[in-house]
Amino acid sequence: MKHWDRRPIEVRNLFNPAFCGLVLYRAMATFQEIDDRGMPFSMSLLILPLTLQRQSREVIQRGNKNFLLKVIADHPELQVDFGQRCIDIFPFTLEALGVLNSVGTMSMQSEGRLIVVGDGVKKTVTGTEESKATQRAAAFLGKQFARIGHSSTIYSTMGIRP
Repeated sequence: MKHWDRRPIEVRNLFNPAFCGLVLYRAMATFQEIDDRGMPFSMSLLILPLTLQRQSREVIQRGNKNFLLKVIADHPELQVDFGQRCIDIFPFTLEALGVLNSVGTMSMQSEGRLIVVGDGVKKTVTGTEESKATQRAAAFLGKQFARIGHSSTIYSTMGIRP
């Protein structure tokens, strides 16, 4: 990772670790509402690639009344270059998880599950329209991931290997 002040302004804005952490937090919190053991680390790696890209986020939002697996089946374009997007965003995901951990809003369990702790993040979704849309998409994904239950199912549906 480049030092913060050496990153292009676009990268600093889109991949701001605090914002990315908030997006991950929204997904982990809704996941934890269904499965109190917390989100498996491997699932957390899929949240930012699906929510930060506008086209993916819009497909997810349009289909939010359906099950995620049906949305993916109906929109195979979500799978195009998805594996590479995950690889490209991986360092930003780790950075965001580090921020959440450092401010005490997330903890990693010995089984590799991520849980949200404390009341450090407001439950109300605020920000610009795009920011709110991203957070809502992440919350939807967290809930759907918990209902699916297995990382391998989600990974294979997206056409990638863990």
